[in-house]
Amino acid sequence: MKKHGFEFPPSPRQTYLFDIEESWYLDMLSDKLGISDPAIKRSNFGEYDMAVNYGTSVLQEAVAINRVAVYNIDHMAQIRFQGKDAAALLNRTLTANIAEMKIGQCKYSLLLNEKGGVQDDMIAMMIASDEFIVVVNAGHDITDKALVEGKQLYLIADIDRIMSCIQSGEEVCAVDVSDQYVKVDVQGPLSMKLIRSIYGGNVLKNRYQADKNMNYFTFNEFDHEDGHYLISRTGYTNRWGWEIYIPIPNADKDFKLIVGKALDLGGLLVGLGGRDENRLSAGAYGLPLMGHEYDPEHTPVNAPLFAAAVDLDKEYFVGKKAILDDLNSPKQMVFLITEGIVSGRGVYLDGKRLGSVTSSMNSPNVSREQRLAIGSKRKNVTEEHGIAAIGIGWLYQSPFEKDGAGNDLTVVNDKPMRIPVEFYRESEDGKPVGNPVIGYITAEGISPATAPKPLNNIAIF
Repeated sequence: MKKHGFEFPPSPRQTYLFDIEESWYLDMLSDKLGISDPAIKRSNFGEYDMAVNYGTSVLQEAVAINRVAVYNIDHMAQIRFQGKDAAALLNRTLTANIAEMKIGQCKYSLLLNEKGGVQDDMIAMMIASDEFIVVVNAGHDITDKALVEGKQLYLIADIDRIMSCIQSGEEVCAVDVSDQYVKVDVQGPLSMKLIRSIYGGNVLKNRYQADKNMNYFTFNEFDHEDGHYLISRTGYTNRWGWEIYIPIPNADKDFKLIVGKALDLGGLLVGLGGRDENRLSAGAYGLPLMGHEYDPEHTPVNAPLFAAAVDLDKEYFVGKKAILDDLNSPKQMVFLITEGIVSGRGVYLDGKRLGSVTSSMNSPNVSREQRLAIGSKRKNVTEEHGIAAIGIGWLYQSPFEKDGAGNDLTVVNDKPMRIPVEFYRESEDGKPVGNPVIGYITAEGISPATAPKPLNNIAIF
């Protein structure tokens, strides 16, 4: 079968916007914010040289979501599946019900292996009855073997995993179209104002009812300055916002307009660090991330987005049997507030190991009341403008008591349940070592998930 995925790059790739970030944006920071000699901290992410933060700190960038945050997401790949059997192929390889999609609709879905493990999560957009664009995570466009830090990797791109399931006689053409677009996401309560100021209000209207705004998990197509665009509303950060697919010829100019407007509105260009905080801090549980909460060895059962991503009413999808076998698993993903970063540590309650932490980072968005509830003696946690860490962990079973219907009691007498726990580093044989970091398990979250709310709630800004 034809290989569609790329070869493993000899060095981390650069996004289309790399040079603009390094020169133009840093100059903008100096001029507009008075930052002297700003520098971008970078890291390899999905075999791309990505900014962790842009001259401003991770904490500054994390706060930007409260106004407007701009993300260079050009490391994510867009795959076009086209042909009379494209819907059928995607429907049996992905967990969402692709067969029931309508033109202009987006669906969040997972690509599983036969054991039910997660190979990737993605957004599918229905362009026409025989055409879809699937947006996949960075690095999931590579089909190759490579030696990385002494470990032999065997990588299969999502496009090749999906096309390997094509049946005899089916007509599907798959092409990576990432080189045609630059993906830039604009999120936060001022995102509508920013997008309208550049592209006009019509691009955010419902494609079927022009007097109404775009629905959640839909996308539009529009033409602007001789370029054809896509704009989706899927809530990358679980907050209001849009994902803009800018045609390459317009990318330089548009990116500068978008970022410049964001700075005028009190926002920032936000790197990997701020984006990680943003996806963790919205909603009761935050959002899971591929390679952290999702991996090929474990099923997504009981993850916060399981019901949104997996349609168990479908007759078949790859990994369905394993999912059904795991449905009664007591494991649960939980949200954590801690006095310090606890990535990879074990979670202990009264000396008993409950599970482990998959994501953790400091957040400037945790309220002082939530920080004081930790019981920490650290001054940087308890002071008025202090910080605490937030995170997600997988536990072997729910730590919450149950109500009569068997549901978690996460709120009692109108107060959020907070279960104090300790976080230990662990030895090679799995024993806790050293002094613990303290914190608690809760389902209260840090800020509301606004992404699904009607846009008239945001229009007042």
